[in-house]
Amino acid sequence: MKVKKAVIPAAGLGTRMLPATKTVPKEMLPLVNKPAIQYIIEEAVASGIEDILVVTNRAKSAMDDYFDYAPELEESLSQAGKTAELAAVRRSADIANIFYVRQKETKGLGHAVWRAKRFVGNEPFAVLLGDDIMMADTPVTKQLIYAAEKYGAAAVGTQRVAADAISKYSSLKVSEIEDRIYKVSDMNEKPQPEDAFSEFAILGRYVLTPDIFELLEKTPPGYGGEIQLTDGLRELCKISPMVAVDFIGRRYDTGNFPGFLEATIDFALKDQSVGPWLKGFLIDRVKSL
Repeated sequence: MKVKKAVIPAAGLGTRMLPATKTVPKEMLPLVNKPAIQYIIEEAVASGIEDILVVTNRAKSAMDDYFDYAPELEESLSQAGKTAELAAVRRSADIANIFYVRQKETKGLGHAVWRAKRFVGNEPFAVLLGDDIMMADTPVTKQLIYAAEKYGAAAVGTQRVAADAISKYSSLKVSEIEDRIYKVSDMNEKPQPEDAFSEFAILGRYVLTPDIFELLEKTPPGYGGEIQLTDGLRELCKISPMVAVDFIGRRYDTGNFPGFLEATIDFALKDQSVGPWLKGFLIDRVKSL
């Protein structure tokens, strides 16, 4: 199993980030000096992915424009001798083979992934959710690909969450195979704590086999009246192997303001161009409170 394709569902309306996302796609909001979605694409590329499909909607053409050449801007930067800025602008256009397809109706994450069927063909593929930014020494997607290839199985990224928070996620029924890798036998979407299989939640990263598409085609609307990817995965783990990877790294939910601010601060602190200044600023600010 060699994973060379990835799908990034990015067709959500961004309602948790209004009014900022009224006209700007949430994936294009800047984390330090790059839009959030660029971190996700860089993770995919660092994991060995060559071709990436972004599932968008009619209001998100800014993403297509961003990962394209900008001749007028590039010429201006070149003439001004701004070589570092020019390289950064060109990098976003050359980072990967990026394709786009629209989710023409808001019908859930499962439907958004299903829209990738023709792009994926008969190959395994990764799914990286557009709201979930990961900070990890080894890319989280690469950790999943390693496990998927080792066990010849689909893989989902997981970590433990608090019992009272599991209702925000998909809960997994698992049994340990080796350290940090578990066999998945069942799951449910956004369960109440008393109905959860465990405190292991799916957190934004997947490696799937193309069998998922036939299952999603047959999946009726579930939680929230939408076609849930979890419902398709639940059927997939019953007919073929699936593992959960308790990945090493920190996950940020940048689809809400607290998570977005946490990610902005942490990534800025790691950026040598602004990190030392920000650290001093935060120390002084806390002292003045």
